[in-house]
Amino acid sequence: MTSRVLLYGATGYAGKLIAESAKNNGLELILAGRNQSLLAAVANELSLDFRVFGLDDPQAIARSLEDIIAVINCSGPFSKTSKPLVDACLQTKTHYLDIAGEVPEFQALQARDTEAKSAGIMLLPGVGFGVVPTDCVAAYLKDHLVSATRLILVYETVGGVSQGTANTVLPTLHHIGVVREASKLIPSRPASKRRKIDFGYGPVTAVTNPWRADIITAFQTTGIPNIEVYTVFPNPVRFLMESSQYLGWLFNSSLFQSALASLIKTLPTGPTAAERAKGQVRVIGFAEDETGQQVSAKLLGPEAYDFTALAAVAVIKRVIKGEVRVGFQTPASVYGADFVLEIPGVIGFN
Repeated sequence: MTSRVLLYGATGYAGKLIAESAKNNGLELILAGRNQSLLAAVANELSLDFRVFGLDDPQAIARSLEDIIAVINCSGPFSKTSKPLVDACLQTKTHYLDIAGEVPEFQALQARDTEAKSAGIMLLPGVGFGVVPTDCVAAYLKDHLVSATRLILVYETVGGVSQGTANTVLPTLHHIGVVREASKLIPSRPASKRRKIDFGYGPVTAVTNPWRADIITAFQTTGIPNIEVYTVFPNPVRFLMESSQYLGWLFNSSLFQSALASLIKTLPTGPTAAERAKGQVRVIGFAEDETGQQVSAKLLGPEAYDFTALAAVAVIKRVIKGEVRVGFQTPASVYGADFVLEIPGVIGFN
């Protein structure tokens, strides 16, 4: 069986980091994307093979995946890029991975669970920071309180942001998301609740993040029926989220969206290596059952983009070894709570 893995979106910030991390770990990924000149430059820099194809040509995608065991999609927006790649993966029996992190992107793949099982492939989104640390914390808490009926996950990222992340988050800060109540997804506005949290560096304010994919994955992993996710955002972002119910007209303005897009283009492509070295991710989880019994867990790890690269490589290694489970999966449902502890620089669950 082939052990070739193709990385689509290799010229993007996160994609290139994953390719570099894989190379440093002895894995030579095949790089892919639609821009030949940019792709050739990255491939030449890393001495890797590459394939050029767009996602508007189903036959070209399928041809490019015929000898591939797994594809990792690093090209956003995943709401647009995942479907054509998954379509081809089903045809070529290629496992699908990505680094998505929001609810709709996971729902779209979850809806294809039966197709994936019939094709004998795994659909595993969120193999980066997107859900790996929080999903593993959720699994750990469930393991230590099997009667848990409520789960709260809180996270903070310390470090810069890439243009891709800004493009995903900022234009949609006013969008309604969901929480999990009694196993059902209930509409929820952004930042509907606040919570003071201390990761060990002093108290900070976190607000509910109704877009975070853990609302899907933590339920899949643990079966806990009530789930909320909180995020520590920069103060201006938190203000916009909390004001979004009054500022929908502003966010819906083409003038505002155009100005925001122009502003995002002025941002650096992503944090520098020096900036990432100073960064950190912090996660705390709390689980409680109907009797009031509680357990908690804290996890610290490297900066979010470095975390994504390291986690993605760890998953790729597992897939190459044949450690897969067909159908729609989550990182912890396939590899267990302790999987996150394999990632260099991670400290948990203390």
